[in-house]
Amino acid sequence: MLRVTVWNEFRNEKNPDYPEVQAVYPDGIHNCIAEFLKDDDLEIKTAWLDQPENGMTEEVLESTDVLIWWSHGSSAEVDDKVAERVKNRVLRGMGFIALHSAHTSKPFVSLMGTTCSLRWQEGSRERLWCCDPAHPIAKGIPPYVEIPEEEMYGEHFDIPTPDETVFIGWFKTGEVFRSGVTFKRGYGKIFYFQPGHESNPTYHIPEIQQIIKNAVRWAAPQFIAEKISCIKFDPIEPLD
Repeated sequence: MLRVTVWNEFRNEKNPDYPEVQAVYPDGIHNCIAEFLKDDDLEIKTAWLDQPENGMTEEVLESTDVLIWWSHGSSAEVDDKVAERVKNRVLRGMGFIALHSAHTSKPFVSLMGTTCSLRWQEGSRERLWCCDPAHPIAKGIPPYVEIPEEEMYGEHFDIPTPDETVFIGWFKTGEVFRSGVTFKRGYGKIFYFQPGHESNPTYHIPEIQQIIKNAVRWAAPQFIAEKISCIKFDPIEPLD
């Protein structure tokens, strides 16, 4: 069975100063995602920022095939050693799905090797266009998905050229954004997916749920290396 861990900061959902977030995700974004993933016969666990080792212990990561990471305003609080641990697990083969403001998360920035900066504004209507309908992550998704209210992310998005661009977001305010892109790092597959501001019910939209379900299956590892290292070995053929 595919083992999936859903990681979340889990801060605003518990903060009484953010009743709009509590109204949308009373049990936390991670539990919302975990709940709709259960339909796909996956082994699901959750983790969050304020747990020991930020919820990303060696034991948790070694029992994770695909890691979903949601973050927003507390990325700097993730311990550098934890971020490096996540990165190394991806390089060894674990799938990594970075949601919304996880573009600023330490693991994602380190894996990309760029600032991952972008332009943003407060809420706007988003039309999420599928530009690669044959891609496995786009399976069952219509030509576009209407998101009534979403935080605007706009270009330029400072990431390396993606391996594939699966979705492009258009916003009512006129901006566009590479909203769903894939990368391969080491043996691991990475999918960055932009929609999912904490005060908007984006993760309750069936098409958004389906995209994340598809991404989990796409990112599933075929192989996880014990470690990544330079190895000296004897020649296969005898040397003269």
